[in-house]
Amino acid sequence: MKKMLYILSITLLFGLNYNAFARDQIKIVGSSTVYPFATVVAERFGKSSGFKTPVIESTGSGGGLKLFCAGLGTEHPDITNASRRIKTKEVQKCSKNGVDDITEIKVGFDGIALANSKSGPTLKLSLKELYLALARVVPADKEGNTVKPNPYKMWNEINPDLPAAPIVVIGPPPTSGTRDAFNELAIEKGCKKFPGRKALKKENKKLYKAECRGIREDGPYVEAGENDNLIIEKLVADPGAIGVFGYSFLDQNRDKVKPSEIDGVLPKFEDISSGKYPVSRSLFFYVKNAHAAVIPGIKEYVREFTAEKAIGSDGYLISKGLIPLPNDERMKFAKDGKKLAKFNPKELIKK
Repeated sequence: MKKMLYILSITLLFGLNYNAFARDQIKIVGSSTVYPFATVVAERFGKSSGFKTPVIESTGSGGGLKLFCAGLGTEHPDITNASRRIKTKEVQKCSKNGVDDITEIKVGFDGIALANSKSGPTLKLSLKELYLALARVVPADKEGNTVKPNPYKMWNEINPDLPAAPIVVIGPPPTSGTRDAFNELAIEKGCKKFPGRKALKKENKKLYKAECRGIREDGPYVEAGENDNLIIEKLVADPGAIGVFGYSFLDQNRDKVKPSEIDGVLPKFEDISSGKYPVSRSLFFYVKNAHAAVIPGIKEYVREFTAEKAIGSDGYLISKGLIPLPNDERMKFAKDGKKLAKFNPKELIKK
């Protein structure tokens, strides 16, 4: 009885006449990093399932979650891809708009690569050097107890062993999950190399985040939108520039660009999987479970994406650059996907 009432309420939400008003095609938004993987799954799903091929739009992780959490109904997306985990404030926005039953699926790992044109110099950078090159403010003293606006314009001003060339880093905007992850995994980690900066986290967490994740806006960091292809074009045109994007995109463009070492490690499949490469992150997608009751194919699409043939160690997405999860995690998320398990926001609370 409860199930019947639930389906009735959802049907009414989508329109009194389901056949007249509901979509018959899954709508997906979100991460540009997850986009190529989701596209492969969607195409295979469309050819083999009997359902229409899902429509996927690359909006960035933050942009996708904003659209996803805006409400229920056919004008809103069914699924959003993300190259970072959903944030507490996003869960709260979802809930405020009636989107309080979602399923979280982790599909694999990805590394954030720094790369430049194959005709340019091969760079070896540390997390500390990246922080000093790109942070909005940097330490004014050796320990990092005080800060000043970032004065560095040339790489060799940070380290004389680096090229005597202008700092030019082309990367995604703040709405991108890649940008969020880069700020946290690269810039913040570099910031922590200074004892005074690390101590600030205990004293004033809000100020610490602003100062240790904030990217400079005075020229050296160039926002290139959500289109990673545009970053590649700019790198080819300027051999002195460095680009920031996911490992899978690097893997697809090795004929044009080459990776930089970060703390002595190149972004390689095995080193991202093991955690040895310092700038790696998890990839997700989120399902709006209320829509699964009325939009054809959502459950089946989720099962396709979480199947061993897709994300297993020999799955078809591995050849596209996806780094697989450990077996127990894959089984866990396959199970969650099969039953569309409701996500518990308490999981976001860091212990």
